[in-house]
Amino acid sequence: MVTTFIRHELKAFWRSKNTGKSIAIRVVMGILILYLFLNVLFVGVFLDKILEEVFPNDDLVKSFCGIILIYFLFDLLMRLQLQELPTLRVQPYLHLPIKRNTLVRYLALTAVLSVFNLWPFVLFFPFVFKVVATDSGLLVSFAFVVAIIGLTVFNNYLALYIKRRSNLNGWVFLIAAIVLILITTCDFKWHLYSLHDISYAFFGRLLTIPALAVIPLVLGVVMYYFNFLYLKQNLYLEELTAHKIKTYKSNTDIPFLARFGAVGDLAANEIKLVLRNKRSRSSLIMGLFFMFYGLIFYTQKEYGEGFKIFAGMFMTGIFIINYGQFMFSWQASHFDGLLVNNISFTDFVKAKYLLFTIVSTAAFLLTTPYVYFGWHVLLVHFVMYLWNIGINTTIVLFFANRNFKRIDLSKGASFNWEGVGATQLLLTFPLLIAPYIFYGPLALFKHPDIGLALLAAIAVTFLLTRNYWIKQLEADFYTKRYQIAEGFRNK
Repeated sequence: MVTTFIRHELKAFWRSKNTGKSIAIRVVMGILILYLFLNVLFVGVFLDKILEEVFPNDDLVKSFCGIILIYFLFDLLMRLQLQELPTLRVQPYLHLPIKRNTLVRYLALTAVLSVFNLWPFVLFFPFVFKVVATDSGLLVSFAFVVAIIGLTVFNNYLALYIKRRSNLNGWVFLIAAIVLILITTCDFKWHLYSLHDISYAFFGRLLTIPALAVIPLVLGVVMYYFNFLYLKQNLYLEELTAHKIKTYKSNTDIPFLARFGAVGDLAANEIKLVLRNKRSRSSLIMGLFFMFYGLIFYTQKEYGEGFKIFAGMFMTGIFIINYGQFMFSWQASHFDGLLVNNISFTDFVKAKYLLFTIVSTAAFLLTTPYVYFGWHVLLVHFVMYLWNIGINTTIVLFFANRNFKRIDLSKGASFNWEGVGATQLLLTFPLLIAPYIFYGPLALFKHPDIGLALLAAIAVTFLLTRNYWIKQLEADFYTKRYQIAEGFRNK
C-alpha cells in the first residue's frame, strides 16, 4: 500500500498545473542542498584535522566521542524549528477502507525521508571508518554506526512528536524549548556540568563495550512507537493539519511559498513588491554588495574578534536592516486596504518573518566561502544569522509600529529621502548595540567563545518563542494602527 501512496503522489505532482515551476524550485533547492552536502562532507572528511586543532590536548577519539551528543542536541533544536510534519498527504484516504496502521506506517516512512537524517552519516561516518575502525577494529566502528543511527532516529521522531503535541497544546513546544535551552545554558554559561564529558562517558565506553550501542537504537524504536500510537489515536482530518487553521488554498505563483498558506501568499506579494520597485529593489541589491564586507575586516589583522560580530551581522542581515527600517511604509499606498481587508495581522507579521528568514538564509549561504579565513568565522556568521532572524527581525517590526512616514514606490531610489525620520535613527542603535551588550563583557574578560554561545542561546530562545513575540507585536499594532494609517495618508 505504501507504494500506492507514493505512486499517487507522483501522479499528483506531474499533473499539477504548477509542475514546471515546482521542478524549477526543486532544482534550485536541490543545488542548495547539494552545496550544503558537499560542505558537510568536507567537514566530515577532515574532521580528524579539525578536532586536532580544536582539542589539541585530547586524544582524537576522545574528542570525537565528546562532540557527538552536542551535535545531536543542536540537531534537535534545528529540527524543532525547520523540520516539516508529513501529515496532509494522507487526508484523502481517511474515508476509504484502508487500515489505520497502514496510513500511520506511511507517515512514519515519509518522516524518515528528511534531509536532517542525512547529515549525521555524512559528518560522522568518514571519521568512524578512517580513525575508529583503524584504531579499534570493525566491531567498535560498527557499534558507533549503530549508535549514530539510533540517535538520528530518536531525534527525528522526538522532534515530530513534540511538534504534533504542540499543535494541540502550545505549552508543549515552549516547555521543550526551555528544557533544551537550560541544558545548553547549564553547560556553556553556568558550567554546572560538561556535555562534552557526558557524551564521552557513553560513547567512550563503546570502545570497550560495543554492545552499549543498542541503547540509542532502542531509544529510537521507543520514540517511533510513541509517534505511532499518538498518530493512530489522533488520525482524523481535524487533528492532522500541521497548523490549527481551516483549509486554505494558496493563490501564489511561487510554489515553495504555497505550503505556508495565507502567510506564503503575503510573503510572495512582498517579494514581488521588492523586485518590481526601484527603491525597494535597491535594498536587495545593496545587500549583495555587502557580501564583500568581510574582505575589509578579515584581511586586516588590526580588526579583532568584535569586528567579526559586526561584519557577520551586517552580511547576513543587511536586508533586514535596510528594508525593515521602512516597515510598514512600503505598503503605505494600500495600507487602508489592508486594515479593512480580511487579513489576519498575525499572518501579516508572520509573512514579514518569513521574508526576512528566506533572504537572510540566502545571505548566510552566500557568505560561507569566508570559511577560507577559518571555521570560527563561519561559526560567527551562523550565530549572527540566528541573531538576525530571531532578534533583529523582532526589533525591526517593533519599530515598524512607530513609523508613520509614507513611501511612494513610484519614485526612484536615487537621492530619495522620503520616509526617513527619527524612527530610522532610533532603530540603528538597538540593532548595532544589542549583540555587544551580551558579547562585550565576556569578550572583555577573555571569554569571547562563551559570549558567542550566549548570543546563540538568546537568538534560539527568540526563535523558539516567536509566536509569543508575534502576539505582542500584534497587540502593539492594534494600539497604533490608526496613527500609522493617518501618517501614511499625508502626502
